[in-house]
Amino acid sequence: MTALVSHTTIDCANAYELSEWWKPVLGYVDLDGDPNLPGHEECLIRDPETGHQLLFIEVPDTKSVKNRVHLDLRPRSRTRDEEVEVLLAHGATVVGDHRDEHGPGTGWVTLVDPEGNEFCMLRSEAERAG
Repeated sequence: MTALVSHTTIDCANAYELSEWWKPVLGYVDLDGDPNLPGHEECLIRDPETGHQLLFIEVPDTKSVKNRVHLDLRPRSRTRDEEVEVLLAHGATVVGDHRDEHGPGTGWVTLVDPEGNEFCMLRSEAERAG
């Protein structure tokens, strides 16, 4: 049996606000002809290059424990550390700093978005190659 991932879903309290927060982080956009608007309980955004989609859907319960699934991100053009600084200025919070754990220049940083959803910023492909 095989299946195709349609999209990744993130439960949240405010689908519009969280989708708007993530769009500049990932470089994602609204779907053509289906813009996300304040008050929408479901907001879908997509990567214009790969087509990957994230669906933000409002749920009544709040986050109470660590996510069992999270996004691991790589910078498209900056270094990991530069990207972490941009994310902090954008409203992310560091919850775990694992840089240099496996030797100098290695590791990742664990952050949370405004609703507490964890994600990790890894080193860029250029940093890994160097």
